[in-house]
Amino acid sequence: MPRHLARSKIETALVMWSTLRDAGWSERSIRAAVAEGALHRVRRGIYVTGTLWRELWPESRHLLHTLAVLRASNSEAVVASHSSAAVLHGLPLYRVPTPRVHLTVGPDVRISSSPDVMRHVADVDAADVVVRFGHRCTSLERTVFDLACTLNVEAATASADAALRSVALAGNLYDEIEAEKWRSKMITRAAATGVRGIRSARRVVEFCDGRAQLPGESVSRVQLARLGFVNVRLQVPVAAPGGGSYYLDFELGKEAFGEFDGKDKYLDEAMRSGRTIEQVLLAEKSREDWIRGATQRKFARWGHEHIRTPQDLAQRLSSFHIFPN
Repeated sequence: MPRHLARSKIETALVMWSTLRDAGWSERSIRAAVAEGALHRVRRGIYVTGTLWRELWPESRHLLHTLAVLRASNSEAVVASHSSAAVLHGLPLYRVPTPRVHLTVGPDVRISSSPDVMRHVADVDAADVVVRFGHRCTSLERTVFDLACTLNVEAATASADAALRSVALAGNLYDEIEAEKWRSKMITRAAATGVRGIRSARRVVEFCDGRAQLPGESVSRVQLARLGFVNVRLQVPVAAPGGGSYYLDFELGKEAFGEFDGKDKYLDEAMRSGRTIEQVLLAEKSREDWIRGATQRKFARWGHEHIRTPQDLAQRLSSFHIFPN
């Protein structure tokens, strides 16, 4: 099934035309391999195996595309930004099309956009430039800010939540103090005026919460807010039998719990930790039955198909008799 590419394998996944040539490949054999799907052309002169490309999540594909472009640019004046910086930082891009690599350059730098490169002209402070995978890109804070100004609220919130999580999560503990420090810095950044999309950016920065573990949870938060749910808490503990705690994705007021139920934990072998799908399903049912009995609260699950619109989620929740508090 689709997957992210391990960091140790990212750089070696890209194969240059010169490497293929030195290994005995001819132009004709390369074209044939591309046509047959054995190779995938990331951009001119740079390839990956077709099998690998077909397995990857869109973010990993965009990461390889970004690295291919940066290898070719070879300019200290070029900084990867927006969605391209996001994948260098490991941020999700929720349903964001990524046909082009985004590069930001100063007003005096001459570099043109192309079919697979989008050029942005802007000044980037030295403090807002970091190195990831050996290439220059915008810092985590600047990247989140740029995304919040340009993407829809759902995608921008998913990226902002993930960024805040990377800053505030230490092991299994969420550091509220570090989270607020980061949010305060972002709020100061979002106080800028005259920037296109700044109002949207301010809303995203104020709303972001690093306790959301998946993009689906972030988008669920957006839709819940649109529906009028208030006092929504994330990762709420409920005492488990025999000690320890179960953690629920959402507490919807004082009468209900909710969980975003992505398919990965059932289909991804790594996430199942050696268990069969049936064993995972039985464990989830046992967990849910205990929570219902112990708390006497309503309990709803939903998936990606239920968070496309607020109406979709409202319909799903209403079937469990859960309504805005």
